[in-house]
Amino acid sequence: MRKLLFILFAFLAFAKVNAQILDPAKWTTKIEKKSENNYILTFNAVIENDWHLYSQFTPDGGPLPLEIIFKNQKGNFNLVGKAKESKTRTAFNDVFEVNETFFEKKAQIQQEITVTNPKITKIEAELNYQVCKEVCINQEKKFTFVIPLNSKTTIAVTATDTTKTDTIVSTKDVKETVIPVKSEVTVTKPASQRGLWSIFFIAFLSGFAALLTPCVFPMIPMTVSFFTKQSKSKAKGIRNAIIYGISIIFIYVVLGFLVTWIFGADALNALSTNVWFNIIFFILLIVFAASFLGAFEIMLPNSWANKVDSQADRGGIIGILFMALALAIVSFSCTGPIVGTLLVEAASKGGIAPIIGMLGFSLALALPFMLFAMFPGWLHSLPRSGGWLNTVKVVLGFLELALAFKFLSNADLVLQLHVLEREVFLAIWIAIFGALALYLFGKITMPHDSPITHISVGRLLMGLLVLTFTVYLIPGLWGAPLKLINAFPPPMEYSESPFGVGGSGLKTSAAILPDDAKSGPHGLVVFDDYEKGLGYAKTVNKPIMLDFTGYACVNCRKMENNVWSDERVFSILNNEVVLISLYVDDKRELPKNEHYISKTTGAEIETIGDKWTDFMISKYKTNTQPLYVLTDLEGKSLNEDKPTISYVGVEEYESWLKEGISKFKK
Repeated sequence: MRKLLFILFAFLAFAKVNAQILDPAKWTTKIEKKSENNYILTFNAVIENDWHLYSQFTPDGGPLPLEIIFKNQKGNFNLVGKAKESKTRTAFNDVFEVNETFFEKKAQIQQEITVTNPKITKIEAELNYQVCKEVCINQEKKFTFVIPLNSKTTIAVTATDTTKTDTIVSTKDVKETVIPVKSEVTVTKPASQRGLWSIFFIAFLSGFAALLTPCVFPMIPMTVSFFTKQSKSKAKGIRNAIIYGISIIFIYVVLGFLVTWIFGADALNALSTNVWFNIIFFILLIVFAASFLGAFEIMLPNSWANKVDSQADRGGIIGILFMALALAIVSFSCTGPIVGTLLVEAASKGGIAPIIGMLGFSLALALPFMLFAMFPGWLHSLPRSGGWLNTVKVVLGFLELALAFKFLSNADLVLQLHVLEREVFLAIWIAIFGALALYLFGKITMPHDSPITHISVGRLLMGLLVLTFTVYLIPGLWGAPLKLINAFPPPMEYSESPFGVGGSGLKTSAAILPDDAKSGPHGLVVFDDYEKGLGYAKTVNKPIMLDFTGYACVNCRKMENNVWSDERVFSILNNEVVLISLYVDDKRELPKNEHYISKTTGAEIETIGDKWTDFMISKYKTNTQPLYVLTDLEGKSLNEDKPTISYVGVEEYESWLKEGISKFKK
């Protein structure tokens, strides 16, 4: 009887210990034979209520996107296009200030493959993803698809479901069944209304800017005069000008549609979050900027313009359409860089954003031609063409140059190279906008500028505005938050001088960081390695606060912004504990000799994030972030009632800290 009670007690204890290991997404898989060598692999997930599983197309800079890895692809099969997704939702995340895209309640991902090796019998796949509610969990699931042997279109399901963050599910649990498949899955990713309206508005302003360039502006009176003089009546002239404007809109919207159709609604979005494509975008924008500044002109072949121009003489609607196409080709040296930049920016939103962007751009470009045709008397109010048009073009060049470094910064942040840290980024922007201010004041000139004896009042006011912005940027070198542009430069922590140049942004009591430490949120001294942080804690005889966090953990950032920033909590974290932040989504690979197999999950530990995830699960029996633990110098929890704490308010967090520290001092 005593043994029976002991076994029962042990079972209950085990169940309680593992109760915190969360797995909100339950997966099943299936494989369908589509043709002789083509198969469709399907991943289906049922997601617990109120949890978000993030899409593979969620923008960079927010939660971690889902990633699909095929282990045995090389030499065995090829992927057909991008993996398709079922319905997702897009919403603005005010912590990371991006539109995040996620699944709710259920998810389906489909990937078509073409088998190139007839001897292959199985497909090995891995899903890496993040799910969040009040806490976030990073998951890694492995699946094996068994290729059907018969020639009929049947579906065999083989799912080997393992995870580095689950201590309950067996790593050898294999299931097989036959499931009917729907004929087709409609896959769309709705972009948020807020995101699409932003794209439209920015594109409209960009179209207006293009309108004021020397390639387009002189065409307005010429084209409107053509329609009004060549038409037999005023009504016909207005009609032709409206058709001309609609043709301009049609041409650019078709361009946006072709980009979306050729690359896929979300392919450009995926590319825009890739390191190498960020570098390519950087180079592309540098080329655009150089063109606007007068180094050279980006032009389409003259033969194109000649052929299109010859078709414009045909008359009728077709002739007007070719006139609009001729405008697009002739003005390409000015509009091309703007259109290219817009498509890059719209691509980061995914979905139909490129189409919406081209609609906004072309609408601004077409409106003057239609309006001046309706009211030809307005033409007399237009300013004369002159050197000011080139000024607009040069200003756009400076803006392109500044934007280029945002893409380079994205690549540097992902790779953690620390080449373009916050101070360097701000110094570059200060130099760019400072030079722009000097240009507007007439102190420097560009190759195509006309000689000027004075500057206009408008140019003076614009110069003062740019100079004010430049001066605003300067305190950022000393740690100022620069809230007006906080979405552009690297974060405060990603800095050559984390406390600001000269330490003037210092919030902690130590002007010099301890060895192996770095500056964390609000200037707190933070270690990102447990052993190094423990060694320092022993030298100063302070308790340790373990902070299990993630670079893409939303609620971790909320705790840091709302709870750690409180003076009472900040004082404790700054003075009474040694803070060790362990990032479970750190993708940097461990040295080969430090790889190991987890005793808890059976998974191979290959990255720094894997190591801290395994530490968290094996030691504290949970896989959620944020997770906070107060320990003594032997690694024992100091809070008996609540050994760990997660997403809570200031009062509870402060009370929990004081209780643990009080016990350490006894």
